[in-house]
Amino acid sequence: MAEAVMERVSEQIAQSAQRISKAAESFADVLDEGITVAKRAAKHSGDALEEMMDENTQRIKRHPLETVAMTFAVGFSVGMLFGWLMKKR
Repeated sequence: MAEAVMERVSEQIAQSAQRISKAAESFADVLDEGITVAKRAAKHSGDALEEMMDENTQRIKRHPLETVAMTFAVGFSVGMLFGWLMKKR
């Protein structure tokens, strides 16, 4: 009787170990996939940012006066907005 109980306990431990092993493998696969996706997203974002910077550099070189005027207008508008918000307090 004691041998039968020990045998069942041994089987249960073996099955539990297999389940834990499978769960660990699944977790490792999901983790690896997540890392791969994050690396791909970071590379894509970096490429998009670099392309945007290149486009903006070319636009500034082609239209320098418009760029200065637009920068002044945006800065003036933001300054007016902050001044208005501070005055309201």
